[in-house]
Amino acid sequence: MPSPYADRLSRLPVERHEVEVRGGTTAYWTYGPADAATTIIAVHGFRGEHHGLEPVLAYLPEVRVIAPDLPGFGETAPVSGRTYDLDEYVGWLREFSDAVAPGAVILGHSFGSIVAAAAVAGGLETPKLILVNPIGAPALEGPKGIMTRLAVLYYALGARLPEKLGTALLRNRAVVRVMSVTMAKTSDRGLRRFIHDQHDTYFSRFADRDVLRDAFVTSVSHDVSEFASEIATPTLLIAAQRDDITPIEVERELATRFDEATLVEIAHVGHLIHYETPAEAAGAVRRFLRIPVARGR
Repeated sequence: MPSPYADRLSRLPVERHEVEVRGGTTAYWTYGPADAATTIIAVHGFRGEHHGLEPVLAYLPEVRVIAPDLPGFGETAPVSGRTYDLDEYVGWLREFSDAVAPGAVILGHSFGSIVAAAAVAGGLETPKLILVNPIGAPALEGPKGIMTRLAVLYYALGARLPEKLGTALLRNRAVVRVMSVTMAKTSDRGLRRFIHDQHDTYFSRFADRDVLRDAFVTSVSHDVSEFASEIATPTLLIAAQRDDITPIEVERELATRFDEATLVEIAHVGHLIHYETPAEAAGAVRRFLRIPVARGR
């Protein structure tokens, strides 16, 4: 499906790079001008990869954004023998940041919000932290706790079945479509088709079922609230008022746990801010970072 944001994206310079991090090769992409005053490292969500955040980047043409594929997803292969728990992803992000853009602003979406928050709480230096659709409370305790438990069973079954059968289950297009339909809130049919196509195209680009299991366990075992009180960095929370994973009331309470936090709420959207309301998200980022709008944008 053609992207509703394709025209804006086509105006951005994009380059693919690789860097050695923690014994493996991380693939990453840079968007925007190389001489931009502001650089952001953007960490994608669970089962996603760097393409997912492109709609938001399309509305930030003045910013240099570095978007890696997390180890085990997209074009970044996992390192053999490693368990990809939160400590491993935090270690990866810290080393990646030091290697490609020390001192950059850190942005995390969904699962990426957990990794980003844990890394900053653990000492990753950044002038500002941005969390989009932050996971603000334990997934099993949310309003969709039953659905989360079903997901736990699904990923456990995928890990226990014979490898070929288990992997096929985890990549099953019907399951991916159910997830996509559940999360999408827009009534725009064209946008819904685009969202489903994005999930069909990118949501199964994980390396193997082991790394997917590790990442899933991490995603439901941790949340941003664990680390909020340890973060002194000015933080922006971009939350959705219809998010089924973390209710907006929980996001409001989460914001009070940081030393310095700004909460921006976006109405009529759920856990797919990056697809459904990227302009609003980018506007919040621009205001938070005090980035003026370039003429003609």
